Amino acid sequence: MIFKLETKGHRNVTSHHKSTFEITKDAEIGPTADCIIGTGADKSMLNFPQEFKDKIANSNTRIKVILDTENGYDEITGWGHEDLTLTHPTDIVCRTSDYTCSRTLMIKADKAAKDLDLKLIEDLKNEKIMEVTIELC
Repeated sequence: MIFKLETKGHRNVTSHHKSTFEITKDAEIGPTADCIIGTGADKSMLNFPQEFKDKIANSNTRIKVILDTENGYDEITGWGHEDLTLTHPTDIVCRTSDYTCSRTLMIKADKAAKDLDLKLIEDLKNEKIMEVTIELC
């Protein structure tokens, strides 16, 4: 199962966070938002089909997030969980920890914002478009 969305970078993207990265529908972020890598997303978790949400709410589901810009590319793998509600209207957060809340897409991710491809982050700092593909295995 695959779900795609489009977002763009922002001049305040720093990508320094050690345990998460986030994509938001919000258009603006401040300079301290060190986990947010994408803004102005065209979709949120509320747009996920119910079958997609049901599969994510299973700790045996492997989730792969692919981030693709003009010059950069990265893949992050994590896991679903029964406590993931996927109900936040604006934010999608991938976490290296096992913390869950309405903003959490996946837990136990193998990368956080600080680990992402440098060319990808440079594109995002320059406000380029990023395609996000969420693939369930």
